[in-house]
Amino acid sequence: MKAWVTGAGGFIGVHLVNYLIEKNYRILATHYNPTTDINGISKKAIINECDIRDREKVFSFMREFMPDKIFHLAAQSYPTVSWENPWYTLESNVIGTINIFEAVKHFNKKCKILNAGSSGEYGYVSEEEVPIHEDRILKPLHPYGVSKVAQELLANQYFQNFEIPSITIRIFNTTGPRKVSDVCSDFTKRLIEIEKGINKGKKLRVGNLKTKRAITDVRDLTRAFDLALDKATIGETYNVSGEKVYEINEIVNILRNLVNFKFEIWQDPSLIRTTDEPIIYGDSSKFKKETGWEQEIQLEKTLKDMLDYWREVL
Repeated sequence: MKAWVTGAGGFIGVHLVNYLIEKNYRILATHYNPTTDINGISKKAIINECDIRDREKVFSFMREFMPDKIFHLAAQSYPTVSWENPWYTLESNVIGTINIFEAVKHFNKKCKILNAGSSGEYGYVSEEEVPIHEDRILKPLHPYGVSKVAQELLANQYFQNFEIPSITIRIFNTTGPRKVSDVCSDFTKRLIEIEKGINKGKKLRVGNLKTKRAITDVRDLTRAFDLALDKATIGETYNVSGEKVYEINEIVNILRNLVNFKFEIWQDPSLIRTTDEPIIYGDSSKFKKETGWEQEIQLEKTLKDMLDYWREVL
């Protein structure tokens, strides 16, 4: 089985490539402006650079490698960056997706595509409205969310008009070793900086401790991706979300039990964002029913593994 992972230079991409290699896939892993260390990608993969906006390059990889599956993760994936550079965000995420589907249309219409969506497609959600179901109206609050809605609609268009088989997974908060720039990665990194004496103050810098998140380990998510193209319904969209909601303060308390020193909390006003959603939590029952997927890795293990990762790299 041959699979092309676009966006292999991202946090999820590296984990996905290595997972699929372990399952004896032959992998083409392409990246552009990596957001994580691509040295972590298995050397068994074929690793190349590819700007997903470059139609001819996308076509050439498709023509030469001829994958059975494409896991399309390549994207500008930061909401804040999408406000700073909406042009790049839309070009990468929308034009890049068109290039992938056109390549499949031209060279192998039986190739299955896993299209990476986002919980950011839903927009603002109150605590009374969770868990979010797939049929909720999409009202994204930033260009990144808009681009992901567009990706999903494009996937549906190519399925309806050209029978190109694809599934969209709306990804909710996902973390794990190698993750940067989310609450779990920030907290675990700062704690290891304290442990190693890099941070002399023994104060954990935090933002809003009252927001709530359901969190999935990236290793559970990669299993979900693999299951999706084998067992889920082609043409459908699914939520993949953690099952348990944690207030950020609860995450801090779990971490207190995972390190062998005491620390204080410093709430930095610069980390308080008025646009933070009060809660992010999706209903994954549709996906679980069709694929048998279950969340296996509990948050305590995820955080422990993240602490160990930072111990190695800092």
